[in-house]
Amino acid sequence: MSSRQPFKRHRFPASVILCAVRMYLRYPLSYQDTADLLAERGVNVDRSTVYRWVQKFGPRLADETDKRRRWISLDWHVDETYVRVGGKWRYLWRAIDRHGQMIDFRLTARRDAKAAKAFLRRAIEKVRLHRPVTICTDKAPTYRKVIQDENRRYDPQFDSITHIDKKWRNNRIESDHAALKRLLGYRQSFRTLRSAKSTLRAIEAIRTIKNHHIDNMKPGVQGEIAFVHEMFGLAA
Repeated sequence: MSSRQPFKRHRFPASVILCAVRMYLRYPLSYQDTADLLAERGVNVDRSTVYRWVQKFGPRLADETDKRRRWISLDWHVDETYVRVGGKWRYLWRAIDRHGQMIDFRLTARRDAKAAKAFLRRAIEKVRLHRPVTICTDKAPTYRKVIQDENRRYDPQFDSITHIDKKWRNNRIESDHAALKRLLGYRQSFRTLRSAKSTLRAIEAIRTIKNHHIDNMKPGVQGEIAFVHEMFGLAA
């Protein structure tokens, strides 16, 4: 990791911090659950400390995971679900490929064409040379207009992205929504939009690692731990 000594001035060793962050993100645990599991191992940490660790190191983990992920499929599935932020329902836009690999997500207050356009444009720009050939959505009319605009933006004479709006074809992302919600458990309510974005991004990064959408990674939980340690410059 290129960041300068990210664990400097922390009282606990880097291995303990990464263990807490990885456990919180990988399993349906609360901050208190994570603190209790550490206490069982003789490490006494307050839940607010675990929260600060997740908010600090979760985005770093996501940044490093993005650099190492492999792009495979050009067939996308796009849909939105809901999470509570600050006591209000917010829209969570998500895009995955046909192998279930996370491409991008976005949290918005509204579900409209402007939000859909911003989300899809950022997702397409993120993958650069791996732009989608097909995008499968539900029958919401918003998507059709946005995809048409993106096609005109890149090539006015040719529909480079084929839009598929058959709802039954989008079961893959519906199942992925459900898997994410099970992982969130009773953590589906976040206090602020900032903490929601950083936590969800880190959770998606851990799911990417868990699902082996990473090049040159050893299988199993021990492989995941070794990979996370490697990203932060620690010995396995």
